[in-house]
Amino acid sequence: MSELFDAVDALIASRSPLPPPTERKRLRQAHGLTLDEVAAALQVRRATVSGWEAGKTEPRPPERDAYARMLKQLAQLYPANAPVLPEGTAASKTPSAPAAPAPPAAESAQARTSPAGLAAEPANSARRPAVPAAVPRPAATTRPTSRRPPTRKAAPADTPAGGTDARFENGPLAVVDVEADGQVLAYCVGGLVLDVPAKSLPALVEWTLREGRLGQPKLSGPGKDADPLIVLTEAACEHYGLPVTLTKEERLAGRIPEGHKVIKQLTRANWQLTKRGFGPWARIYRPAQGSERTCVQLCIPSWDALDTRHWADAAQLPPAELARLLGTYAARVMTPRGSTAVTGLELMTALHPPTRASEPDATGKRYSEHNPGSLGKDPVDCAPCEAPDGHPVLADLPRFHHRTPAEVLVEEAYDWARPLTDAECLRPHLVGIDVNMAFAAGANGLTVGLGGPTHVKNPVFDPKLPGSWLVDLSHVDLSRVKVAKDKWAELDGELLPSPFTPRGERPEGPAWYATPTVAYAVELGYDVTPIEAWVRYDNGRYLDAWYNRLRDAYLATMADLGVHADLPPQEFLAAMDGYRQRAPQLAIVVSAIKATVKGGIGKLRERPRGEGWKPGQPWRALARPTWRPDIRAAVISRTRINMHRKIVKHAAFTGQYPVAILSDCAVYASDGPSPLDFLPYRDGKPLPGGFKLGVNPGLVKWEGTQSVLWGEGVREQFNAPELNLARYIKDGTVTDQDTGE
Repeated sequence: MSELFDAVDALIASRSPLPPPTERKRLRQAHGLTLDEVAAALQVRRATVSGWEAGKTEPRPPERDAYARMLKQLAQLYPANAPVLPEGTAASKTPSAPAAPAPPAAESAQARTSPAGLAAEPANSARRPAVPAAVPRPAATTRPTSRRPPTRKAAPADTPAGGTDARFENGPLAVVDVEADGQVLAYCVGGLVLDVPAKSLPALVEWTLREGRLGQPKLSGPGKDADPLIVLTEAACEHYGLPVTLTKEERLAGRIPEGHKVIKQLTRANWQLTKRGFGPWARIYRPAQGSERTCVQLCIPSWDALDTRHWADAAQLPPAELARLLGTYAARVMTPRGSTAVTGLELMTALHPPTRASEPDATGKRYSEHNPGSLGKDPVDCAPCEAPDGHPVLADLPRFHHRTPAEVLVEEAYDWARPLTDAECLRPHLVGIDVNMAFAAGANGLTVGLGGPTHVKNPVFDPKLPGSWLVDLSHVDLSRVKVAKDKWAELDGELLPSPFTPRGERPEGPAWYATPTVAYAVELGYDVTPIEAWVRYDNGRYLDAWYNRLRDAYLATMADLGVHADLPPQEFLAAMDGYRQRAPQLAIVVSAIKATVKGGIGKLRERPRGEGWKPGQPWRALARPTWRPDIRAAVISRTRINMHRKIVKHAAFTGQYPVAILSDCAVYASDGPSPLDFLPYRDGKPLPGGFKLGVNPGLVKWEGTQSVLWGEGVREQFNAPELNLARYIKDGTVTDQDTGE
């Protein structure tokens, strides 16, 4: 009999009563749920749920029972006469928005582990109230979400970068995708989905600017709002007549041909492209009229816009999750403007715009004037010693001339290694430690030139004056250095790299150095007598705001991953263990933030990229005010010096010396496998001025541990006694021969 009862129950469940299709849609929207969220919960496709709400299809067992259960609970929360945000109206941004009742416990858990895995979100977020009919929004259809976390120092993940600015209420960007039935949807930050009526790419640009309400407020008073970013999926590319992938020739050119039909469509609609053409990061604009800008940025992941070295598999994510990931980056850093390197450079300009509005004159009119503290709107010439090979300022040099250290400034990151001593060979482990955000820390508080250089003969060195100095530092002896005021230390100088050269060799005579390098020679207790210099009297701490924003973005994202600032050493190591697996997409944001730092600094000395360039001719990047090799040199110089200072402090206190250094990673022989086995902590406190475990920029984390036998083995295998083990310490895999030369 029980089997018969079960059969009857199943039969009844297969016909579970459902509300009318329009009511199903109302209930979902009342709770701020997207079609994707409902589809994920019921383990069906988004189009399936859309069909249920349109009345085209009806759910079948077993999904029908679960769907009916959800709608029944929502009907209890939102009776038919409750106010609901109607589609086609804008959400209110007033702080008095009423709070929706807390969802069921199971749904609360789902909210905490959102599909994209980017952030924990409040389960009882405010529900958007209806907007009066007198304030209709444009023809876009909205599917709002209730998940809008509160603001904090660095924007929480999944927070629209538009903030409370009504112009950008839908966030900084949208991922445009096309359903199987041809419906075009724009997935925005925060779970919002918009119907897109545009049938062509020019129409999509028009819709973005007129109805999309996408963009980001300016980061600085005199600056400009960020242009909206539209990310096109493969389906969207196909829908709008663009190739899904680029051919080999197009990849090499970085663009599709100028005669492509889509470019012709844009031209007929009076839209223009920048000189880089229609590539993975295309900018489509019309000339500005007054202060009004008309520009849309496109990102095409299937054209390799999102470099896998920095964005991992972000290009493969579903549209809603990609919007969430890019939106987190936009809220904490800025709306992407291209590669992470391009965005890093654009962030500098956004925080220090080149011009500002003047005070009104007698007639009340304002004019554009130089913004103090910025690099200005015009490029400045670099000093000859700062110019890379092929620069126009070096056009008179013989074609194959090799410049000596006395002719060219070479400030680069460390790539140094040495053979292990007998005592180090008896220790079982090689432990690598890595400086967090090393180049960001090097930029923090650094005074750099803002204007052009002035040539000075026989100058008196001034550590506060940024510039390039020709000076002989070969007399600096690392076996005896000053480690504090009036306190000298005796060291084994043969086991230390020189702080003055990237390869760690001792300089042999006069050479060009950036100010931080020469200042460190003085700090070590030695006199310096420059022969000549190119100095910049117009200077300032241009990178401070840039550092602060990237630091806050990094720390907030690491905190979301469970790694908080000021953790005790052991807890920090435990928190770092496997942190990327806790929320893989947040880990991608961390990677992109770090790449923004390194890429932005590198972009300050961008080299020619094809363009038919020949040595001695100018290349495109030289026309930018942000082409500043002197600033890049100063940051790298200070970063290398910061590392050397910690190494010296550590050696003076412990008698331990690094066996290899690669940029921001140092490797030590150790009796144990953990950094705590050789870092000198006393009562939980680190050596002052030495290495300290922690997540903040400038502090260190564990990079990896291998055995001493491994290190000696790979060096013997490749017949390279000075193979840089720091390059392979992370996982022990040596992928390419490196002789250390």
